[in-house]
Amino acid sequence: MKKNKIALKPYVEAVENICRPLSKEQLVELVLKLAQNESSSGRLEFLDRIKDWSPGTETMITTFIFALMLLVGTTLLLPAHSLATQAYVFTGQTMGTSYAVKLVSAKPLSKSLWQEKINLRLKQINARLSMYQKDSELSRFNAAPTGQTFRISADFYQVLKQCKNLHNLTAGAWDGTIKPLVDLWGFGTKGRRDTPPKPAQIKTALKRIGFNKLKIGDHVLTKTVPGITLDLGAIAKGYGVDEIARLIREGGIENYLVEIGGELAGAGKNKHRKTWIVGITNPEKGFLHSGLYKKIRLDNKAIATSGNYRNYFEKNGQIYAHIISPKTGYPVENAVVSTSVISDTCTLADGLATALMVMDTHQSLALINNLENTECLIIRQDGRKRTALRSSGFKAYEK
Repeated sequence: MKKNKIALKPYVEAVENICRPLSKEQLVELVLKLAQNESSSGRLEFLDRIKDWSPGTETMITTFIFALMLLVGTTLLLPAHSLATQAYVFTGQTMGTSYAVKLVSAKPLSKSLWQEKINLRLKQINARLSMYQKDSELSRFNAAPTGQTFRISADFYQVLKQCKNLHNLTAGAWDGTIKPLVDLWGFGTKGRRDTPPKPAQIKTALKRIGFNKLKIGDHVLTKTVPGITLDLGAIAKGYGVDEIARLIREGGIENYLVEIGGELAGAGKNKHRKTWIVGITNPEKGFLHSGLYKKIRLDNKAIATSGNYRNYFEKNGQIYAHIISPKTGYPVENAVVSTSVISDTCTLADGLATALMVMDTHQSLALINNLENTECLIIRQDGRKRTALRSSGFKAYEK
């Protein structure tokens, strides 16, 4: 007896009717879901939508799947993990450093358009927060007279709110008004130096330090004492990372990794459908590329690292690093060489990483352990002995 042959034409016509509005990527996704037998009820629910056709036996469903395969064609010959995923990389210069953005998308992207969008947003942020652009919003505020109500942009305002939060959280260890001291020690906009300043100069500079000497209103900012200035270098890169990540999400892209000057935010998966893996640099003085200390899984999180092993000068055997205490006016000497913070936003992680460089390590760990969704790694160097101190949940992110 001859076996009955199944006519494919009616199925193909039915498939064409229901799938005509779908994009190729949506069609591929549909076939995979049906072929992988993810849900029998789900398959039947979809089949019920086809007019003049009632779902029946498993043979009918299998035939339907085969008809879909015919429509999609050779695309289905590719491995499942490579379907409709493509990686895009964008690089450039911003904030006195480099940036790299990686996108993984199921639909084709215009590289030129995304490069332009990224560059434009970073240019906007730089025009507001840069200390090195004389016409930036920050530079204009620093030059403004005491008592003048200075209207600020949304970017500037958002960063200032986070600055105030950081100042309060860290009991003043993070202070955005530290610019006079940073400049005095040769790590700011006034040029380098190879000798420490005199104690009298430090004492004078300290009079112009204090975030509480700023009056923050609704998109306005006022100096309450003469000579006070802002240095947002310890938070601007983190804010830039967050803003590019937001731009990407608003563009409908769920898989990305954003990096500006070593500060990162990652979400979704890489092109291999794996969680993003990033590295914490080994804190070795005198080495530009000293390898990785730890590898970290970054899943819908941000990470920022601060250290004193690159930006410093040495005089008479004494090392003076660029991390300045806003309370003493001198570079910190607490044996901490590197701090890394993982949090939901890179703005917060960036600011906290700097603050932990200033704070006592016990206070640092207590602070981070009391913050939700935030972890830290603190590396101390006592002579030749190196010690890694972790917050309670940091190890869960290590690879």
